[in-house]
Amino acid sequence: MRVSKSDGSQTTDLQRDALLAAGVNPELLYEDMASGKKQDRPQLASCLKALRAGDTLVVWKLDRLGRDLRHLVNVVHDLNTRDVGLRVLAGQGASIDTTTAQGKLVFGIFAALAEFERELISERTKAGLASARARGRKGGRPFKMTPAKVRMAAASMKRPDTSVTELCKELGITRQTLYRYVSPEGKLRAAGQKIIDRKG
Repeated sequence: MRVSKSDGSQTTDLQRDALLAAGVNPELLYEDMASGKKQDRPQLASCLKALRAGDTLVVWKLDRLGRDLRHLVNVVHDLNTRDVGLRVLAGQGASIDTTTAQGKLVFGIFAALAEFERELISERTKAGLASARARGRKGGRPFKMTPAKVRMAAASMKRPDTSVTELCKELGITRQTLYRYVSPEGKLRAAGQKIIDRKG
């Protein structure tokens, strides 16, 4: 569950009722009071970390889960790789239930759109860098992850008392970057293994 304001002007009552009606255990409800654009959503992070293979994440509407389309697709891709389902109860995504064939098809369309968006951004970025190089300027972001950081991230994520927010601050990376290299259980993803294999 999520609402954007914590001043009491918004409540999660409607979302709570819908989740309970869908059969969600009251003890397994997670609630954030933060804008959907914020990266720091501790209850969402705790929820995602608590999920295990065979579980299903239930949300009221898609916008309660993702900051944007790409973030949403990345979250669901991560759930799929962990054998965790997603079920959306209302709104435009109400037909999504990734535990069913139809739901997987619908989300597959979303994933294709997100991939299309990524390719457009990549093309514009490459064109911009090529233009800058032609003018004698070099561009590109410095690489953030090192073998030491990857190992630290993996070791930290294996501990249940680890604060993902604090870990990201310590490493100087975003939550999205962390999960690109290490799973919520502390297992190395392909990108993390590549860094360690490449640089030792």
